[in-house]
Amino acid sequence: MTPHRRRRLLSRSLSASLSLALTAVGTAAAVVLAGAPAAQAAGVPAPSPVGIPGRGATVPFTEQEAEYAATNGSLIGPGRLYGTLPSEASGRQAVTLDAAGEYVEFTLTAPANAMTFRYSLPDNSAGTGRDASLDLRVNGSSLKSVPVTSKYGWYYGGYPFNNNPGDTNPHHFYDETRTMFGSTLAAGTKVRLQVTSTATSPSFTIDLADFEKVGAPVGRPSGALDVVGDFGADPTGAADSTAKIQAAVDAGRAQGREVYIPQGTFKVTDHIVVDRVTLRGAGPWYSVLTGRHATDRSKAVGVYGKYSAQGGSSNVTLKDFAVIGDIRERVDNDQVNAIGGAMSHSVVDNVWMQHTKCGAWMDGPMDDFTIRNSRILDQTADGVNFHYGVTNSTVTNTFVRNTGDDGLAMWAENVPNVNNKFTFNTVILPILANNIVTYGGKDITISDNVMSDTVTNGGGLHIANRYPGVNSGQGTAVAGTHTAARNTLIRTGNNDYNWHFGVGAIWFSGLNEPISNATVNITDSEILDSSYAAIHLIEGASNGLHFDNIKIDGAGTYALQIQSPGTASFNRVVATHIAQPNPIHNCVGSGFQITQGTGNSGWYANPPACTGVWPDPVWTNGGVPGGSGPTDPTDPTDPTDPPEETGNLAQGRPVTETSHADVYGAANAVDGNANSYWESRNNAFPQSVTVDLGAPKAVKRLVLKLPPAAAWATRTQTIGVSGSTDNSAYTALKAPAGYTFDPSSGNTATISLPGTPVRHLRLTFTANTGWPAGQLSELEAYTH
Repeated sequence: MTPHRRRRLLSRSLSASLSLALTAVGTAAAVVLAGAPAAQAAGVPAPSPVGIPGRGATVPFTEQEAEYAATNGSLIGPGRLYGTLPSEASGRQAVTLDAAGEYVEFTLTAPANAMTFRYSLPDNSAGTGRDASLDLRVNGSSLKSVPVTSKYGWYYGGYPFNNNPGDTNPHHFYDETRTMFGSTLAAGTKVRLQVTSTATSPSFTIDLADFEKVGAPVGRPSGALDVVGDFGADPTGAADSTAKIQAAVDAGRAQGREVYIPQGTFKVTDHIVVDRVTLRGAGPWYSVLTGRHATDRSKAVGVYGKYSAQGGSSNVTLKDFAVIGDIRERVDNDQVNAIGGAMSHSVVDNVWMQHTKCGAWMDGPMDDFTIRNSRILDQTADGVNFHYGVTNSTVTNTFVRNTGDDGLAMWAENVPNVNNKFTFNTVILPILANNIVTYGGKDITISDNVMSDTVTNGGGLHIANRYPGVNSGQGTAVAGTHTAARNTLIRTGNNDYNWHFGVGAIWFSGLNEPISNATVNITDSEILDSSYAAIHLIEGASNGLHFDNIKIDGAGTYALQIQSPGTASFNRVVATHIAQPNPIHNCVGSGFQITQGTGNSGWYANPPACTGVWPDPVWTNGGVPGGSGPTDPTDPTDPTDPPEETGNLAQGRPVTETSHADVYGAANAVDGNANSYWESRNNAFPQSVTVDLGAPKAVKRLVLKLPPAAAWATRTQTIGVSGSTDNSAYTALKAPAGYTFDPSSGNTATISLPGTPVRHLRLTFTANTGWPAGQLSELEAYTH
């Protein structure tokens, strides 16, 4: 097949003058924790992107960070400076082991029979990488030696990078490997990675480990063709099985039968081309396609639909196997992706993609394509790219980590991308560019995702008229309604070393032409601990932006960084812990028009800053903005507890009521304004107000307010508190009692609660000595 023309994924090369050279253990100083508890890393508490309720991918593993585990190694980080080992670590910190006997030890919190761990070894002088091993020990006894390598990491120079250590700009330091234990280990088991020798590598940096209980291999479906039993493919990987698997796939299509890949590792040196067929394995831990052509390095393992110029493929299902390649460099014209071509009305389900160039680069036109329940790890370029007229297609419930470029991307080059969706995905550590992006496109949805730890030259979420072929003349520009709802962004955005200033966590660009024919709705989302600005406009103009119910907690520079004209509305946007005293940087003046709704705080200033000098970011070093954190960050039995939330959990949240009088609706009770209030119908007790906190929260304290004006005479209201996780069954949290509201002391009352996690919080009013109705101007809920 003739490969489709590839894009230059980043048109601006990285500045060599700002790149850093690394020593064997990285440029970040390895910190020996003097005074810390023995054998404990004691990392800075940092919010984890894994396991956020209702957001991101539902993953089969439990993740533990090395910096919270038991160790006698050295903590590195936290830090976000590009070109250093901490900057590419999850949570921006890790543990370096550089002597025999040093270890990181994890304590299992659930039964597991397998682990994946993320690590970094130094490169060798030739740039080809080094091979080494770590001892895997269980409860103090050696279980096995696990091979590790640096041959899939360490890139240098400017885009698209090279493998020459003599060049500048080293980056892409980490890799991952997986291993099975041979039996299921119980919760409480101690699993240790230990250095036995530094002869093959002077150091080993451990970032994290994912522990899971892998199910038994899936058997051959009834009536399926077997690539081994029926076609002679080699499950040992010794012989090249490309032709035999292709023959099985062709026969499966002709006979209308599924094709089964049994347990084994199969050497595949070119594309397996699929059309109108199901290719199914025994599970991604058991059925593995791997390999690369011995002499033609542009050929490698991949499962491809026919290119659209050849008619494309359709009705394909790829399921329950892994594609683990051998790509060690980035050559944009090489079609060495795990999945590619054009596949309409097709599904990729539970496929593990690793060590290829892209996980899935799909060249349309094509329609109705879905990737779901999959893992995409350690790519040299994008995780997924919907390119050139991909429509009605989805990536959902997929975990993406350590891509060399955009994690999940849509690029409408010359042909419109329409009605595509990225939903419920977790995208972590794109080494270059953005976590999730759409370049152009119409009616795009990017919702319910988690994005974290952008490294350089990009942000967490990007919506843009950028890159070739994106313009309204071809119908490929941003158009229709773009919906980005219920996303969580953690430590996203970072410095762009060409621009010499930071890129925001959520950013917009009208480089090719202004964004002007679209409605862009950013709603119900959290932007946490941003490396630079939280919201950023640059290049051209960006119009029709609408922000509603946004929590900004922590920004290294500004809440808003405005470098281009545009229009935006803000409703219930609350910002705290912004590093700069003026939260807006805007040098385009009235060219950026703000429409303010209700419930906003912390991000607006008039006049805004326009300094001409970009400030250095103030990072919380991976910790919770404001410096607070969990009370037990180093507890090895619970190593990734989310940090305690310190703000008012109820403000701006959805709220319902049993009734209200006149204009005094329940939304007034969560709008952050003590002078507005809810009031129920008169003489109709009981009455209640219920707020949805979005996820179960361990609420320990309520602060109830009435307007502080003296006209509000002292009154006592009888109030009971109950909670629910599902808005159906409610449990009493506080029995009804009288609470006095006195204007002379602020007209507030405080209620202590036991901290039982609830999502839905209900206040029930049964009496009021000052008025025959329930009354409340603010309901504030806190976890402390």
